[in-house]
Amino acid sequence: MYTVEWQKRGLPHIHLLLWLTNKIQPDQIDSVITAEIPNKEEDQELYDIVVKHKIHGPCGAFNHNSPCMVEGKCSKKFPKQFQRNTSSGDDGYPKYRRLSPEEGGKICTIPNHEIDNRWIVPYNKLLLKVFDCHINVELCSSIKSIKYVTKYINKGSDQATFSVQSTDEVDQYQSGRYICSSEAIWRILSFSIHERAPTVIHLAVHLEMVKEDEFAKTLAYDKIPSYYTWNQVGKKFNRRKQGTVVEGHPGVKKTDALGRETTNCTKLYG
Repeated sequence: MYTVEWQKRGLPHIHLLLWLTNKIQPDQIDSVITAEIPNKEEDQELYDIVVKHKIHGPCGAFNHNSPCMVEGKCSKKFPKQFQRNTSSGDDGYPKYRRLSPEEGGKICTIPNHEIDNRWIVPYNKLLLKVFDCHINVELCSSIKSIKYVTKYINKGSDQATFSVQSTDEVDQYQSGRYICSSEAIWRILSFSIHERAPTVIHLAVHLEMVKEDEFAKTLAYDKIPSYYTWNQVGKKFNRRKQGTVVEGHPGVKKTDALGRETTNCTKLYG
């Protein structure tokens, strides 16, 4: 699932959430996500990209006027602590390995500052080299990170409420969004702004099953949306016209649609 948004300076950016079929194990995190300055001698290209895009701020003692500073502290919690090994964090996100210079961690120099691994935003090496831009990659493997999954990715653009002269109390207040030229063009050209895959279909418990279809009788109710679509007008299921043909069942096609039944909780008092 992803959502395209626009920063106040007009540049588009995307919040993308991926569910992995094979979960990343703790000993695999370092091979997928890195929060360290790469070795310049081993990979000059990656080093240059990290120095250009993946250094936070600097803020704090380096710059008290940085936009991330709130009440004298960095709202993004930089600089991070040095870490010999990647471990689970208190906020649902891992604490990635960040070696100190004494332990072999690299140092880079930017204008007026010398930076170590405490200032590096987590990234994926392949994505960084392919797109050559700022891409923050995080592992959401704990229920504590549910805020990002359900809220942050759908927070939408900044909004403002303003009053207008009117005698109609209903029209007295109007809600508006900040639209920059980049977002206007994006919408005019009908580029995609939000998408979710696979499709999730909520199944009502009282809906009738397919009575005359022998293949449907072999399926559990939650598997029906993968092979059939619900016709609201005719109140019946129809075989899907698009998808992958099911071997051994002519006329039956399958998609990645998921079926989910609504559950009700009932309290019993005795």
